[in-house]
Amino acid sequence: MLKTLRNLSLIVMAAALTLSASDALVGTWKLNTAKSKFSPPGPQSVTATYSRDGDWVVVKTEGVGPDGKAATTNNRYKRDGKEYPYQAPTGGSGTIIVKSKGANTTDATVKVGSAMTTSHTVVAKDGKSFTRTTKGTNAEGKPVNSSAVYEKQ
Repeated sequence: MLKTLRNLSLIVMAAALTLSASDALVGTWKLNTAKSKFSPPGPQSVTATYSRDGDWVVVKTEGVGPDGKAATTNNRYKRDGKEYPYQAPTGGSGTIIVKSKGANTTDATVKVGSAMTTSHTVVAKDGKSFTRTTKGTNAEGKPVNSSAVYEKQ
């Protein structure tokens, strides 16, 4: 019985490690500005590093905004459709809601002050890139419409 429990425990631990290791977003990604389109103008550069902490997705971004100012963010969220605190690259704070739509796809809603955007992120089947399509309104109430392409580093 003890041997059976130990084997079952090892199987559960191996499955947990496999699931966390197979997260398509885990890794470091760099924005390809030549393949991306932003309206209004988007960042000059972004490097995003995704990692996992149990059920949490942890993302750190470093980049340069359209105004030439450096920006760094650190965010944590779960893909469970619940609201979590969010730090925007512009320095504001708000909330993020993320829902998993399968192994390679997520949808997110970000609210920062009066700005609200929705994003649809799809990791390519080969795992070498992802595309994030974002729509909504910025803090000035102007439309936001972008397609950002990131490449795995």
